[in-house]
This record gives sequence, structure tokens and C-alpha cells, in this order.
Amino acid sequence: MSILVVGSVAFDTVETPSGKRERALGGSATFFSFSASFFHPVNLVAVVGEDFPKENFGLLSSHGIDTRGLKVLPGKTFHWQGSYSNDMNEATTHSTCLNVFEQFRPEIIEEYRGSEYVFLANIDPDLQMEVLRQIKKPKLVACDTMNFWIEGKREALLRLFKMVDIVVLNEGEARQLTGQPNLMRAARMIRNWGPEQVVIKKGEHGALLFGADSVFISPAYPMETIVDPTGAGDTFAGGFMGYLAREGKADWKTMRRAVVYGSVMASFNVEDFSLDRMKTLSKPEINARYREFVEFAHFA
Repeated sequence: MSILVVGSVAFDTVETPSGKRERALGGSATFFSFSASFFHPVNLVAVVGEDFPKENFGLLSSHGIDTRGLKVLPGKTFHWQGSYSNDMNEATTHSTCLNVFEQFRPEIIEEYRGSEYVFLANIDPDLQMEVLRQIKKPKLVACDTMNFWIEGKREALLRLFKMVDIVVLNEGEARQLTGQPNLMRAARMIRNWGPEQVVIKKGEHGALLFGADSVFISPAYPMETIVDPTGAGDTFAGGFMGYLAREGKADWKTMRRAVVYGSVMASFNVEDFSLDRMKTLSKPEINARYREFVEFAHFA
């Protein structure tokens, strides 16, 4: 059974200290799908414009990503433009042109409605809930969000949390959402709103997984060179959900490993612009870095 992801497919114009890339393939659902596809087949639901090259459909399909849910509408594809300074943890947004994404109303085709694993990437929480109403009996549902929805649609977001098993967000979003500077308290508050587990991403400082009675602290993979961090969080989520779907279970031990695989996938993504590193990535490379990761973090 495939993973269903609903989110954005976009063009990114990105400038970092390593250079600049114009209108590169991006979007939350794109990065998630590429990452998750190394572990499990993916069904992608998103919208693009008539300017979206046909070869991109082929690229996605070649990685085991089903694009029957990728709708083409008259108009232009969502385009984001941003830059990073030497502090690669946060982007400065220069332009956001929603284009056809502004009209996005996810319609889940019949073949996708039986999906057991569902990831709701960063879109309007009302749309995320509408997606879940179209899914029959999901085994595991996770969602992402961002500061825009936390500020403008907080009540809808809290309703969504009652419908999901896992919330994935970064540390700034966790603090903004809860008003708690302490991440332990923030995670506990979020769990009280409904989700069984909360994953808080900390960029170059790793990730935290919070469950009912346990906390798992994962470092980030040590990187000498970061070319482009765009999509790292979505790539993390793809590795995390992809591993859980591959294993077919979500016990605490498996969840911990999933966090590490998420960090491994994100570490590859930042090595080049857009999906350039992910296009050349192999499963043996993923497994080798996972083993390195375990060795770095292990102590007795």
C-alpha cells in the first residue's frame, strides 16, 4: 500500500552562499515524495500550471511516485523565491507567487482513498481536514504546518490535530503554536491536543521525538558543506514516513529509527540545489550513512 502525500509542487528560485538556481523543481510534496520513494511507493496529490515541464512527470514516475493525482490547471505553477545567508537555518523569502496553487482543492482519486499511510504536507489546515474526510481507514496520519497557518488559522489547526497521529514541525513553530519557550512543555501541550507523537525538527541540531512516556533525542548528521537547505524538513518527513510505511508498524523502536532515517535523507538533500543530490542518490548510500549515523551517536 502506497503512502499518500498532499501538498505543493513548485518552482524554487534560491540563492545561497554556494550560488543561485532559477526555477528549480521544489515544493513540500515534491521533496517529501522523492525522499519517501526510497523506502515505499508514493501517491502524490498536488496542482501545477501549464508551464510545468512534461519531463518532470517522468522524473517523478521514475522514482516510484504515482502522479495521477498531480493535476494540471490553466495558469502558472506555484513559484517561491528566497535566499540564505551564512546562517543556513532560515530562509529570507523575497517572493511567493501562489498562481494555480491558490485554487488548490485536493480531490483524492478513488485509487488513493484506501491509503494506509497519509502525510499532510504544509497546506491550509481546512484543506488538510478535507483530505482526511476522503480517506477510508488510514493506519497512520501525520501532518506538517508553518507559522502562517499557526498565526492565521490556529483554531482549524487544533481541530486537525484531533484527527492525526503525528505532528511534525520545527522548534520555532512549536514555540509559536504553544507559547512555550521550553520544547518539552511545548510537545506535551501539543500531544494533549490529540496527536500520539510529536516530532520537533531542530535543523543542524537534529530532531526530538516525543511519545506518551518517552523522549528520543537524535543529533543531525555532521555536515562540512551545506549547499541548499531548501526542502530539508520535507525530505526529513519523507524519510521518516517512508521508513514507517516500509516496516508496516509504528512502535517506539521503529519510530526512533524512522527519525534517524529522516535525518539521513535530509543530510543528502542539503548537499546540492533542489533535487540534484536526490536524483543521484542510491539505497546503498542511504544505508551506509545510516550506519555511520548510528556509530556517531552510539555510546555505552
